[in-house]
Amino acid sequence: MLVGVITAAAGFLLSVLWFDLMFDVQVARHRAGDVPEPVLASIAAYYRRVTKTASPMGRLVAVVMLVLTGGIIWQAADGDAAVWVSIVSFVAAGTGIGLALVRTFGHARRLGARGDPIEVQSALARSILGDHVVCFAAMVTVLVAQLGGAA
Repeated sequence: MLVGVITAAAGFLLSVLWFDLMFDVQVARHRAGDVPEPVLASIAAYYRRVTKTASPMGRLVAVVMLVLTGGIIWQAADGDAAVWVSIVSFVAAGTGIGLALVRTFGHARRLGARGDPIEVQSALARSILGDHVVCFAAMVTVLVAQLGGAA
């Protein structure tokens, strides 16, 4: 049962990351220098909606992060899966969730506000893309561990 809860939560977070990445990838072509204004405007408008005006949906993401973390801890305590499954899942989820909470969300809010000079906004957009790639890989790792350990 816990595998289902954990994989559902990780899958939900993957879908959120997929939507984020659809905007983030616009900076991939602009590795150096300032990101063009239309690209920054597109990404910033998305993050303004996501971090400010889409409430309470942002809280749903936080709740799912808690469910994922709690599910993995419960799984480890209950012995519901092999020890390695819980350890790998906890480290991966902790990496993705920790990065999102400590840095990515703040950068997204700041970019959405559009108050910084273009070079700072460009750096924020690049940082968010990199963070989301790491978070995506982390959630895929949780899914692979959970589904591989259940087999």
